[in-house]
Order: sequence, then C-alpha cells, then structure tokens
Amino acid sequence: MKVTDIKTFVVDCFRTNWVFVKVYTDEGITGVGEGTLEYKEKALCGAIEHIKSYLVGKDPRQIEKHYHDIYRDAYWRGGAVLMSALSAVEMALWDILGKSLNVPVYQLLGGKVNDDCRIYINGWFAGAKTPEEFGAKAKEAVKKGVTAMKWDPFGKNYLQISNKDLDTALKCIQAVREAVGNEVDLLIEAHGRFDVPTGIKIAQEVAQFKPMFLEEPVPPNNLEALKAVRDKSPVAISAGERLYTRFDYNELFRLRACDYIQPDISHAGGIMELKKLAAIAEANYIPFAPHNPSGPIANAATLQIAACCPNFCILEIMYSDVEYRKYITNENLKYEDGRIKIGDKPGLGIELNEEECLKHPYVEHNLRHYTGALTDIRPPKTEFYF
Repeated sequence: MKVTDIKTFVVDCFRTNWVFVKVYTDEGITGVGEGTLEYKEKALCGAIEHIKSYLVGKDPRQIEKHYHDIYRDAYWRGGAVLMSALSAVEMALWDILGKSLNVPVYQLLGGKVNDDCRIYINGWFAGAKTPEEFGAKAKEAVKKGVTAMKWDPFGKNYLQISNKDLDTALKCIQAVREAVGNEVDLLIEAHGRFDVPTGIKIAQEVAQFKPMFLEEPVPPNNLEALKAVRDKSPVAISAGERLYTRFDYNELFRLRACDYIQPDISHAGGIMELKKLAAIAEANYIPFAPHNPSGPIANAATLQIAACCPNFCILEIMYSDVEYRKYITNENLKYEDGRIKIGDKPGLGIELNEEECLKHPYVEHNLRHYTGALTDIRPPKTEFYF
C-alpha cells in the first residue's frame, strides 16, 4: 500500500476554522485527521504540504517510522504549527491502518479499558454576559444530563485582575454553582492569562466553589511559574494543551507542575504520542484529561485514546456547534448520563464529507480572549448537538 495524495479541508465553524486532513492510498483506503489550529490555519496548511512531499509514495502503515522521520527532518522541531500538521497526518495514518485490518484504532493500542468515557462540556455558555445568564444556561445544560462543565469567567483581563473584575468572576461562578448544585463538577478555565501572584490569588478565591480543577492559570511557556501557582493552590491545577510531545511534557512531569494533564491530540503529536504521555502520567498517578474543543475528527480520535488508557479521567467536548457540523462527517455520538459511548467501527470510525466541507470555506477569525467577546463563539440559537 502506498500514499497517493494528501488533501486539506479548511471549514469555517464560526469561532474558528476546522482543519481536516485526508490521506489517500493506491488501494482505495483513505484516512482522516484533524489539526485545527485556531487563527493560524494558513501556516498549518503550508506545513501539511511539506509533509505531503515526504509521505507520497510511502507505506502509510509504518506510522512510528514516518512520525519519527518527519519530526526529525523538520529541523525546527516542535511548536504549534509543525506539530499540528504532524498530528493530523498521524491520525489519518492510524485511520488507514485500522481500516486495513478492519479493527478500531484502540484495538491496535492494547484494546479497551473503557467502554465509554465521562465528558465535561465547553461552549454551553455561548452568548452569556452576566452571572444570571451564565446561571440560566448552566441550568439548561444540566437538564440535558450534563455532569461537568467548564468556562472562563475572567472577562478580558491579562496578567492581573482588579478586585472589581475578580468579584464579577466570583459572582459568575457562584451563580453557576447555585444553578447546578453540588453534584455537578465545575472546571474553571483561565486560558494561561495571569501572572504568578494573581494565579495564586484566583486559586484561593475559587476554592470556596469546590472546582474539579483550575486550568492553565499562567502562560504555558514557563512551567516553573505553573509550579509556583500549584504549590500554593488549594485546588487542583490542570495544564498542557499548549505543550507539544513528550519532550515538552518531560519538564512538566519532572517539576510535577500540575495535577491533571491536558494534551491535545491535534497538537501534541497525535494518537501514539498521547498514548505515550498517558502512560508516563499513569506512572506518576496523574489523571489524563485530554483537551478537545475542536471538531468531530479530533473528537473521534481522542475517543480511541480514552478507550485504551487506564488513567483516563474526563474528556472535553463542545456542548453545541454550527448547525452543519452534523453534515461535515457521519459523527454519531451516543450520550447518556454525562458519558459518551466509544464505538467499534474500523479505524477512527468517522468519515469526512468532502462536498459539504467545500460549502463552508475559510473565514478569517481572530482571538476573542482579550476583547470582551469571549462568549461569542456560536451562531444565535444553536442547540445541544448530541
């Protein structure tokens, strides 16, 4: 079997653009992957073209060799763009291998440990601005069986936060806690925005609401700063969505700078790299909670990892999305009691609709985190989609 072509499909999805990759072979078996890289899609597509030059004509089933050689021969190793391109292609190669053997990818990684996985939802707050609006939307989500939810209540602050804005954030968390009760887990997102003393202060203030964790309280490029917050935090700290490969994570584990790891399958190296990271975390008794706010193919690939990792804890997923998400792929998620069933179709168990992708071409979007538009991530009246 030989790779004959690689195509990239960039699909507008309102808050960003999904970036899907499809690898074609001379035996008619295709594989799909996702490298959605918010606001840097053009650079990502260029990086995928470089990988295409290497991969066409080679056996797609030699996944470990191709991953190693592409990573090595990039020379400028790591980083969001190169690793997202490699992650997307790596996923597609696993999809091809699974289909060629007629088994799901998790079967090739040791088989199932989990038949389903617990999820926490992101995006449930779309359009909310006030604590009361957050509370009302949280209550609606719980009616649909949601048992864990995440959001960033810190407005457009960066590095520091005023007492007034912190009070507003705390009122928002309080409104959500009162709306959902104590049985629902709250996960507080900080998007890597604060300095060390502010991160510590926020951790101490949010402790009263018993969050499952506080995510990425400081920027991701100084793990000693993250450890400084964790050392003085009364709540668990999570991090890792902007770390790439086991080489970056090696320092995180050495410092024991967080309590939960959150590698992203679309950025950290793909399926096998997440399996390796989960194994190292397991040896350190650190729960594995993958970052996963992207599209349907990244979700399908992450479910394969959730199936076969003993220390898998909880998976992020979007609460709602653009209406046409259901046409982009044949995604068919089975959701019950805050959990998603892991399917048993060959490969990743999902197929891309190329024609539908072409109906929603690239649209430029920009980062919302520091503009006050953080919750404007969905079209109006978007419904719960699974």
